[in-house]
Amino acid sequence: MSGWKAAIYLLCLLASAGCAALLVRSYLQTGGRLLLWSAGCFLLLALNNLLVVMDLLVIESVDFLVFRRLTSLAAVSMLILGFVWEAEES
Repeated sequence: MSGWKAAIYLLCLLASAGCAALLVRSYLQTGGRLLLWSAGCFLLLALNNLLVVMDLLVIESVDFLVFRRLTSLAAVSMLILGFVWEAEES
């Protein structure tokens, strides 16, 4: 695998983990529940990116495709659930 691809995968992992950390920090300061749902989504996206790194860079003999798709589905589902939950209470 080329060095550029590895760098891009690692930067995606760092970006999603950084977004999750900032969202958690904002949630702890303000208590906005939509921030909590968004933080959960980005935590799952960070896990998904970690699985991509593990799958394509570290452990190439094991296929993590099913787990990667499940974590991305869970992340999007969590965000949609948060939007619906907040819209019903408004």
